Amino acid sequence: MRESPRVRRLRTDHRVMLQLAEDSSILKFKAVGDPPEKYLIRFKGKGFWRKDNSAEVLIREEHEVSIELGASYPRMMPELLWKTPIFHPNISGSGVVCLGGYGTHWVPSLNLDELCEMLWEMIRYKNYDVSSPYNREAAAWADAQRSFVLPIDARSIRDRLANGPAGKTADKPPTVTTSPGGKADSTLNNDILIIDAEIVEEESGSSASDDSNSDILFLD
Repeated sequence: MRESPRVRRLRTDHRVMLQLAEDSSILKFKAVGDPPEKYLIRFKGKGFWRKDNSAEVLIREEHEVSIELGASYPRMMPELLWKTPIFHPNISGSGVVCLGGYGTHWVPSLNLDELCEMLWEMIRYKNYDVSSPYNREAAAWADAQRSFVLPIDARSIRDRLANGPAGKTADKPPTVTTSPGGKADSTLNNDILIIDAEIVEEESGSSASDDSNSDILFLD
């Protein structure tokens, strides 16, 4: 039986996500369905969060986002929900994610791996917009703070490719040369096992980080 365009797209997204997990020590995921329609994405890297009733902004190094590819996907935007605490101008306290212009003018050609790259750029504060925030306190903090050099994590999502062939990493992580301070830290290396329709990944080590020149901007 010939597959529908939506099913073909779901299979494409699964394939590019598998490739992204191979290219990245930052991201791992679980997927449900055949082809998958639900993903739980885990990022291992520096972002910010703030405890309730506290003014202190802290670094957090583990983040989870759920992504559901609904019946109207890819014509309509996936359903995103942030599962772990995060302090970001464009993510609400309840976990609703604002993707700027993509929220009102979704681009069906945007693959799931590219969406995950955008989420990582948000986590590390390479991509944020203080002009129309979901979290006004985070926007005011990001605009005024001088304690951290942004982005807080220097690595691109495909950091294994940046580190050279066969996932080899540098012996010592470089500092960010465009601004003082802010070293990238070590992350998990993931082996992927496929069991039925779910993707289960096991942690098997750590790799050094690298700098990134990639740049993803909000579209107004």
